[in-house]
Amino acid sequence: MKKFYISLLSSALLSIIILGWLIDAFSQQAHSPQDEFSVQSKVIAGFSQQLQAVALAERSHFVKQLATDFKLPLEYKLTDSVALAPALQQQMYNHGGLILEDQQGFYLLYSSQAISPYHLAMRLERSFEHEQRNDIMLTLLFYAALCVVMGFIILPLGRRLTQLNEAAKKFAAGDVHARIKVSHFTYIKDVELTFNRMASQIEKLVAENKLMASSLSHDIRTPIACLRFGLDAALECADKTKLKQYLTRMENDLDQMESMLKSYLAFATLEQNANRLTYSTTSLKSYFEDILTQLAPKLQARNLSVQLSCSDDVIYADLHWLARAVTNLINNACDFAAQHIYISAALNEHELIINVEDDGPGVANENAAKVFSPFYREKNHRNRADQSYGLGLAIVAKVADWHHGDVQVSHSCYLGGAYFTLKIAQHHHPVK
Repeated sequence: MKKFYISLLSSALLSIIILGWLIDAFSQQAHSPQDEFSVQSKVIAGFSQQLQAVALAERSHFVKQLATDFKLPLEYKLTDSVALAPALQQQMYNHGGLILEDQQGFYLLYSSQAISPYHLAMRLERSFEHEQRNDIMLTLLFYAALCVVMGFIILPLGRRLTQLNEAAKKFAAGDVHARIKVSHFTYIKDVELTFNRMASQIEKLVAENKLMASSLSHDIRTPIACLRFGLDAALECADKTKLKQYLTRMENDLDQMESMLKSYLAFATLEQNANRLTYSTTSLKSYFEDILTQLAPKLQARNLSVQLSCSDDVIYADLHWLARAVTNLINNACDFAAQHIYISAALNEHELIINVEDDGPGVANENAAKVFSPFYREKNHRNRADQSYGLGLAIVAKVADWHHGDVQVSHSCYLGGAYFTLKIAQHHHPVK
């Protein structure tokens, strides 16, 4: 919008200056005194020729008689009596004479060699109606030209706003794929980009909400069915020992439902953290060593060996959420690895690249994109019967998106299992 304001203001000022100058130049040419009083100039030239035939002593009386007969403000004066520069006095001998302007209006001075050193002077009256009509025409011409110039400026804006309005209507009608094609020649490029980002974000949220609703309705059926079965069995059971077993099983089912709902609700509110990231710097090597120290009990319980290859660069990111993403990748490797996990991390130009490999079964090519979808779980997941709801890798994808990066999975040539690559943009370059 800043570009639009500057362009509109500069174009308006420039068009006013140029149009004003052109109309002023046109007005001066079209309404010069010589053209406007050409008839009076011819009349006074004719009087001068008649005056040549009159005797010198009778000329003053003859001019007064002409003024009376023709009802003209005509006078016969000595040229030296008029305080004029020599150059202006010389102009009185030109064709059309000399036209001067004072506070009362214009007056015409004319002389010739035959009547020199005298000249004829005539007061000139400008037609007010003609002058007013010309002023009105010039004013209308100025505003018409200004409207044309501003129309050329505003017309592209109107077209872009129309396209934006149509895209907004389609989006409001349910077409979440509606976008506006951004043009380089537009005043509102920022508005168009903001609309597209907003539409993409809403589309993503709608898709996730639909997926969460369908997944929750599907996953919660099993514990509800178990709970109902246990409740029916407990009502019909007279044995206190079996009754206690049923109640314990029902309690476990309720705990599972509670854990499931907490996980789903936590993921549903996860997007709110996108605008609350707190960036800071840390040493990459010590950062990963701390994460592995926290995960050491789980790695030891699974009898897994971890090899870390990490540079000692300084990274810049939201360390809490980055640790959450790295922990989820390592936990995922723990759930599938047979014996070994390999982790590498280093800065590459303006990116932080983190690789996590394992010697498990890997991820099928057709599932490479699905594993980062919320609530998706591999069939051979080691914790499938536990509290795993397919949100770990979805959170990794969220964190990568927040940091303007991405995450991918492929086949590990080193260990033969899954090969996860997390890339985090490094816009800030801190000094160690």
